[in-house]
Amino acid sequence: MRVLSKISWVAFMLPLLIWSCAPMDQPTIIPQTGSTLVSPAAGSSLVLLEASKGDSISFQVTPPDFGVPGAVEITYKLEMAKAGTNFAKVVALGTSKSPIIKVKTEDLNGKLLAEGLEAGKSAAVEFRVTTSINRSLSDLVGAASNLNVTPYLATVVLPSLRVPGDYQGWNPGNNSTIIYSANSDNIYEGFVHILSGSGEFKFITGPEWDKYPDYGTDAAPGKLIQKGGNIKIPGDFGTHRVKANLSALTYELVRIGVWGIIGDAVNGWDTEVPMNFNRDQNILTIDYALKVGKMKFRTNTWDHNYGLGSAPGEASAGGPDIPIAEAGNYTITLDFKTPGKVLYSITKK
Repeated sequence: MRVLSKISWVAFMLPLLIWSCAPMDQPTIIPQTGSTLVSPAAGSSLVLLEASKGDSISFQVTPPDFGVPGAVEITYKLEMAKAGTNFAKVVALGTSKSPIIKVKTEDLNGKLLAEGLEAGKSAAVEFRVTTSINRSLSDLVGAASNLNVTPYLATVVLPSLRVPGDYQGWNPGNNSTIIYSANSDNIYEGFVHILSGSGEFKFITGPEWDKYPDYGTDAAPGKLIQKGGNIKIPGDFGTHRVKANLSALTYELVRIGVWGIIGDAVNGWDTEVPMNFNRDQNILTIDYALKVGKMKFRTNTWDHNYGLGSAPGEASAGGPDIPIAEAGNYTITLDFKTPGKVLYSITKK
């Protein structure tokens, strides 16, 4: 048997070592450019007028470059957010197959007011364009442009979805048991207070059965189907956050718990006194003899509690204790109907 010398062995192995240490081929990086807003120009002012509420504003944008050869079909999506939020909450404004996206003045105005902008005052708002093509590539998000936008005073009317169920007498005409689409995007969110009964409910787009489309559960969990079966809360009674997406035909349920009042003005800080449900007004309520002291609203743990808010009658999550200056019999309410707010009242009898 032939034995290689040390020199022969090195000469044999060296090319293999060099080959094994050579860099692997790197994947080709395709340069891509997102779509950006051209008109109105970045930094310009946009003053909305009620007299023009039926007109459309044209947002002109640049075509994106996905770095692929051949003709592609592009979909442009115009989005906005409060300046400085880095689009933590994206508000959809409209889509187009061309680089001109038209948005109705009253629609833009309503969404600006819904985001908390003050009528008659200019505020910085960021706009951006997200584009997609008919290829297996990820969407491109273009650079944001700041505009100074002034909305006009108007009542914000959000798209709504009714939530009739056993908890409120299966009444689709109840104008209080309604959830809303904050972004007018066919996604509705709100709260239902199911404290008794079968725990079943449905969604309906109008106030009458058989006249308006209603949606219930499909065979698959979390799926909706028109004229489907009754949706049932999966566990214990209590307040549930409910979300329905009528575009994707899906729904979500998250149990918050049973709300009550707690504090040294009630019966101590260890256990809350549960509140009752008024199905006609869709509020939680309780009549109780309060003592001088402080109180809060709480579920079974401190994970969900409300105290004083920034405005009278408005509660804030984890806010300061609510003072009770005079002992007596009170009617206390907690109201989750208004999108983005929790309201309360403490009225002495």
